[in-house]
Amino acid sequence: MRWWERQIGGPMRGRIIALLRRGASTVEELATQLKVTDNAVRTHVQLLEREGVVTATGSRRGAGAGKPAVTYAISPQAEPSLSSAYAPVLAALLEALAERTSPTELDELLREAGRRLGSEESRSGSLDARVHAAAALLSSLGGEIDVERTPEGYLIRGHACPLAAVVRGAPRACHTIEEVVTAIVGARARERCDRSNGARCRFEILRSSA
Repeated sequence: MRWWERQIGGPMRGRIIALLRRGASTVEELATQLKVTDNAVRTHVQLLEREGVVTATGSRRGAGAGKPAVTYAISPQAEPSLSSAYAPVLAALLEALAERTSPTELDELLREAGRRLGSEESRSGSLDARVHAAAALLSSLGGEIDVERTPEGYLIRGHACPLAAVVRGAPRACHTIEEVVTAIVGARARERCDRSNGARCRFEILRSSA
């Protein structure tokens, strides 16, 4: 059983997600396949819709004369979160690149990836607003992030790392996030990540570099 079949609200919601990944369905169709009542399914579908996991995609008329029933499918934005392939694929890719490129070339590739990611985000507002925007992005990617003021500027302090599965074996991956933060903040971010026990993000931004 895949992780989301166990953890996203329990086995019933996991089974609903599994069915919707195969194709759009109405509440009635899901209930028939799951051998439960329509109301039991509707409650779970409504919660998954509120959480952005599923979305209404259209309607379908059944055999009767009633009004068409709404069809639901997995939200395109939620689909990546249901995969556990990204971390091992990225780790294998970095390992292959490390064998084919020099450390300097690999580092520049990782930094370029970070610059591209960061360039897609807004850089408006004060330095304080931009630092918090960078922290919010890291949180949305899976980090647990706080922003601390320091005498010199700011410290983005993570209690987890969105690339934890990768940076343990490829510490240079932190440089990708360093460039993301730099691009959003509009000032040089300095990577000070803590990899002594797991992986925790640390990025220092100096006011003098803004």
